Amino acid sequence: MNKPAISASRCLTATMLLFSSTTAMALDVARPAYTPPPAAVSAGGLIQVTLSLLLVLAAIVAVAWLLKRMNLAQQGTGNFLKVIGSVAIGQRERVVLVEVGDTWLLVGVGPSQIRTLHTMAKDLQSDFSPASTPDNKFARLLSSMLKPRSSNGHDNAP
Repeated sequence: MNKPAISASRCLTATMLLFSSTTAMALDVARPAYTPPPAAVSAGGLIQVTLSLLLVLAAIVAVAWLLKRMNLAQQGTGNFLKVIGSVAIGQRERVVLVEVGDTWLLVGVGPSQIRTLHTMAKDLQSDFSPASTPDNKFARLLSSMLKPRSSNGHDNAP
């Protein structure tokens, strides 16, 4: 009688193993397929970061250009020193007209030194008006050449 009890326990064990392996197979089928994690750096992300960086750099350059163009550093309130104008006379040499209070200074600026060339009172501004400049014959001739010709075919040159 002992033999049927052993075979019954073996049948029960075999049935349980069969049931558990079927359940394990069913769980494997129900589990989704492996999907790899998204890449840490993608091409779209790199393009977006690059464009953002270029936009910020362009904004910095634009603001610097505007500030230089508007000359805000020299036009602040309370400044006693004001640059009226400057002319380059060489690669690294300039002549600068500076207003200091009620005096104008003509300054030569080079790579190794700055030298005062002339000093004058500010009320001499009328000496620099366009009306007092000498007559330029070449400019007059050029402007007459550029004027439109009259209808009779003769030019308007003097």
